[in-house]
Amino acid sequence: MPIIYLSPSTQENNFYVSGGTEEEWMNRLADAMVPYLDASGIQYVRNTPEMTAAAAIRASNEGNYDLHLALHSNAAPEGLYGQIRGIIVFYYPGSTEGRRAAEIVAENLKNIYPLPDRVRAEPTTAIGEVRRVRAPSVFIELGYHDNPDDAAWVKNNLDAIARNIVSSLCQYFGIPFLEPRPARPAVVDVNWGSLNIRSRPSTTAPIVARAYDGARLTVINQWQGWYLVRFDGVVGYASSDYVTLV
Repeated sequence: MPIIYLSPSTQENNFYVSGGTEEEWMNRLADAMVPYLDASGIQYVRNTPEMTAAAAIRASNEGNYDLHLALHSNAAPEGLYGQIRGIIVFYYPGSTEGRRAAEIVAENLKNIYPLPDRVRAEPTTAIGEVRRVRAPSVFIELGYHDNPDDAAWVKNNLDAIARNIVSSLCQYFGIPFLEPRPARPAVVDVNWGSLNIRSRPSTTAPIVARAYDGARLTVINQWQGWYLVRFDGVVGYASSDYVTLV
C-alpha cells in the first residue's frame, strides 16, 4: 500500500485575515485527512508544527515515500493584499509522477472550489519542498489567506477539502477511495496454506504479507469482495472469502 509524507505548513507567522494562522489551518486540514487516509489504506508519516521546512525535507528524504504532499495557503504580493483568489498545485518540472499527481489534485479541486477556472497545476523550481525532496512532490496552495472569501472557504470546508484531496491520492495510486467506518477484529479462515495479503484488491497485485489459518487481523474497510486489513503492521487487501469477522 502507498505511503506518503504529509507536510502541513509550519508557517506560524502567516495570518488568516479572519483569524488563525496558516500553520493552524493547514494542520487542521491534515487532521481532517487522517480518517480518509486510514479508511483507504494510505499510510503516512507527518511533520510536526515545531519543524522547519528544511527539517521536513530532511525527514521526507530519509524515508522511502511514494509521494510528498505539502499543504499550504497563499498570500498576495504587496499592493494586492486581499485582491487575489485561486488554488495553485505545484510540482517539479522534471517529475512525470509529480505532474500527474498535481494535475489530478487540481482537476478534482475544481469540483469544490467556487471559482474552478482559477485552479491550476503549475511547475516550479522555487519551492524547496518541490525541488529538494526525493519523492514525487505536490505542493498545494489552497487559496489566499489574505482574501476573506478564500479564508472563509478553507475554514468552512475542511472536511470536503480533506475528502477531495484523499480521493485524488487514491486516484493517483490506483486504489479505491473508501469512506471511514469502524474497524472490526477478524481471523483468517483457510483450509490449507496461507491467506495472501495484497497491495491492491486484485489477485494479480503483489503480495505484501501472508497470514496463516487462525491469525488475528483487523478489518479496516471493505471493497467489493475484498477486505482492507491490517496484519502484523502491514496494511493490504485480502479476499473476504477467507476472513471471518469476530
